Amino acid sequence: MEKIPVAVLASTGAVGQRFIQLLDRHPWFNVVALTASDRSAGQCYEQACHWVLPTPMPDWAKDMPVVTTEVGSFDAKIVFSALPSSMAWELEPRFAEAGFLVCSNASAYRMESDVPILVPEVNADHLGLVEIQRKKRGWKGAIITNPNCTSAGLTVTLKALNDAFGIEAVISVSLQALSGAGYPGVASLDILDNVIPYIPEEENKVEEEPRKILGKLVSDQIEFAPFSISAHTNRVAVSEGHLVCFSAKLGRNAAIPEIKTALETYQPPRICLGLPSTPKPVIAVFDQPDRPQPRLDRMLGNGMTTSVGRIRPDPIWDVKMTVLSHNTIRGAAGGSIYNAELAYQAGLL
Repeated sequence: MEKIPVAVLASTGAVGQRFIQLLDRHPWFNVVALTASDRSAGQCYEQACHWVLPTPMPDWAKDMPVVTTEVGSFDAKIVFSALPSSMAWELEPRFAEAGFLVCSNASAYRMESDVPILVPEVNADHLGLVEIQRKKRGWKGAIITNPNCTSAGLTVTLKALNDAFGIEAVISVSLQALSGAGYPGVASLDILDNVIPYIPEEENKVEEEPRKILGKLVSDQIEFAPFSISAHTNRVAVSEGHLVCFSAKLGRNAAIPEIKTALETYQPPRICLGLPSTPKPVIAVFDQPDRPQPRLDRMLGNGMTTSVGRIRPDPIWDVKMTVLSHNTIRGAAGGSIYNAELAYQAGLL
């Protein structure tokens, strides 16, 4: 197939760099533009960017000139947005109005009633909001968001449980990697020998986003899933990989082997089966008592697999377990690229 031209907005930041890394040699997409601040515009990417990823900067990106984040600065069909939410509020609608498909990692538009928070292996049918969004706002393009990096793996796991048994309530505690704070992120003297038990605005996102993602598209809006989540979020001294420990009250009684089977056998919708980023497996279940671990397991499925372990009875509710997902791949750039693949497959470009 002829590759689809795409651009990366805010390409020099940590998430922007992850987009570039994951789009290198992508079978469907070809990066034709990289944007950054006005201060960096006109420089080649290698000059403008302090590369922080462990793999080398792709050769094609090094000499690519950085352009401003404005409609008219480049020609593409998809823009991947790594913009801060404060800038996304203003800039993303301009691109959507001009006909671009905006696949956004920003939180700005996630909770808008006509904007999907998309996790393809969970709620591919929520793409139905795109036509509603275009009609309502008069846009030729659209905004599609991916969830908060902590919500991603948790939501995939809850989807499998909810389909099999129903869910009535969840209490979650997250141990979140430093890369979730961007670069340079948390000061070393704040995090060394320490855990920071507060991440601004994070708990609200974890409590609300999964309920929207697991909700039903009825007429022109999402009916949120009818269970509650109580979230505690913490920053820990891990480079990448968010760990979430949660307890769930299920809709019906289920033995632990039955719960493990429901997680292990969970399959994505048929439309996802041929997409380059579909994780294989979607959910990896560990029987070892000390897994999953970020350092050992975050790159399963090229960083897109959700890893689950320590599945055991909960003495108050029904079951408790530990979930791991790669926060800057599955929970950020990789999730946005996966969303773009799904939108293309669904004929929305």
